Amino acid sequence: MLKDFKKFVMRGNVLDLAVGVIIGTAFGKIVNSLVNDILMPPLGMLTGKVDFTNLFITLSGEAQDTLEKTKQTNAITINYGLFLNNVVQFLIMAFVIFLIVRYANKLTQRFLPDQPEAKPLTKECPYCCSQIPVKATRCSHCTSHLPSDSLHTSTPVC
Repeated sequence: MLKDFKKFVMRGNVLDLAVGVIIGTAFGKIVNSLVNDILMPPLGMLTGKVDFTNLFITLSGEAQDTLEKTKQTNAITINYGLFLNNVVQFLIMAFVIFLIVRYANKLTQRFLPDQPEAKPLTKECPYCCSQIPVKATRCSHCTSHLPSDSLHTSTPVC
């Protein structure tokens, strides 16, 4: 069982996923800092010097100046400012992932052009509708002689 587990863990997909999760977590922290430290302060100034993290509605108890002080009074709050921060973070994250996937698709198309379709190995007998090798001149099932162009031009009876 330990051998199977080791084989499972050492597969490329599991390691790729682990690396992706670690990089994604670090990238999430960068986006979080970008939103909270760079984007939201100027946006708050444009909207009347509002700190979005302190936008909340108190459902019980008395409201204080900041969310932190209100939480200390055990008041129940709806934190719509934090929600707005999270929405902005999500939109930035989604847009960056969109750009990465778009760029990766362009690279894939550039370096791995469309491959021509592989030629089929079998064809259908126009008399008995059995699958036979493309190079066959006689059907192995009904023993009919096959026309040389039966692959594409003749219409099967089936």
